[in-house]
Amino acid sequence: MSAPRPYQSYVYAYPHKTAYHPLDDRPALEALWEREPKDALSLYLHIPFCEVRCGFCNLFTRIGAPDELTGRYLDALDRQATAVRDALGDAAPVRFANAAFGGGTPTFLEAAELERLCDIAEKRMGADLSAIPLSVEASPSTATADRLAVLAGRGATRLSLGVQSFVDAEARAAVRPQRRADVEAALGRIRDARIPVLNIDLIYGIEGQTAASWRLSLDAVLAWRPEEVYLYPLYIRPLTGLGRHADSSACAERAWDEQRLRLYRQGRDHLLAHGYEQVSMRMFRRSDAPAQGPDGADDYACQTDGMIGLGYGARSYTSALHYSFDYAVDMREIRTIIDDYTATEDFTRAAHGRYVDEDEARRRHLLQSLLQAEGMPLEDYRLRFGTDPYGDFAAELDAFAAHGWLADGPSGRLRLSPEGLAHSDALGPALFSPGVRAAMAAYESR
Repeated sequence: MSAPRPYQSYVYAYPHKTAYHPLDDRPALEALWEREPKDALSLYLHIPFCEVRCGFCNLFTRIGAPDELTGRYLDALDRQATAVRDALGDAAPVRFANAAFGGGTPTFLEAAELERLCDIAEKRMGADLSAIPLSVEASPSTATADRLAVLAGRGATRLSLGVQSFVDAEARAAVRPQRRADVEAALGRIRDARIPVLNIDLIYGIEGQTAASWRLSLDAVLAWRPEEVYLYPLYIRPLTGLGRHADSSACAERAWDEQRLRLYRQGRDHLLAHGYEQVSMRMFRRSDAPAQGPDGADDYACQTDGMIGLGYGARSYTSALHYSFDYAVDMREIRTIIDDYTATEDFTRAAHGRYVDEDEARRRHLLQSLLQAEGMPLEDYRLRFGTDPYGDFAAELDAFAAHGWLADGPSGRLRLSPEGLAHSDALGPALFSPGVRAAMAAYESR
């Protein structure tokens, strides 16, 4: 049996946002959350601004923020937070187990605006940022001392820096204008800020990248001894800068697949040899790194606990509905959408999303567990659903086993082999439901 292409889709959430659709019933948030457990929620605040747009980026983000747009965006975020917290009510305890600021680039905001962002999380939503893990994304040019001081002072436990490559020519090829000297200076400022966990993102598969240049970037990362490292395969998607000039021939795609797999294995093996443990296909953690949070605990379980997303590009998850706003990549669409968001007064209803039935809940649980290196305890699945994953997904798991993607080991845990982890971006999409596949295929990029 021939293996499918290894790089199909990065499954960071399921169902994927391109499977969402307008909700005709526009359910009230108060009704959606009324019977949901709210004692271990995740809080995500989305800032959709960047100083530049990288050639590979298909996130919901715009370049720059003219005419005090960041202030108007924070005003809308404040209104949304007020509406959402009211909808959560006080009949049952409301507690946040972790928080994250993402984007875009949250550190695009000035220091005083970052203070306000933290205030929205704390004073509007009730999240105690000093007592829970708080992760913040940043870019080298925006990781300034004053911004980092705000984040450190408000309890940030993790700072994720998008570097992608320490080779200037590769950064240019990825349409990410930066110099290694500026990246190194930013890393120095981050370490000076004493935020407990530093994560560095790298990308493999960039045009012109070789085993030698990839090793240079890996060694440059290791020189800083970050607590975490993410290795991302390059994807070239529609409407992105790189997507406009991509060679889509089958020969070019096969050669690129082979190159990315070689570089992935090289990067994985290099990090493992230097004291890192593999957490997932992308994530590696230094074996002596501190656990997140002041008490060393992060008690949020993505398979079962709810999520509150604030900001236009954020998603929220209840047990029955995943909801957000509409999605776009084209810059003209995004500018219009952000302007509409900043003018919105009523945030009390869900307008765009996808209902999750029990079959989709099973798929999501299996996906989000199996794609982690530690795998899935079978008993957790059985207790939650009253069924067995080998019965629910017999055809898929048989195919994974035939490809050598499942690890041998104790019967109490379903785990991927090293090759299974390497093929996570093929394995994940194989578990998508027919309905989600159809909705994603029908989605028109804009």
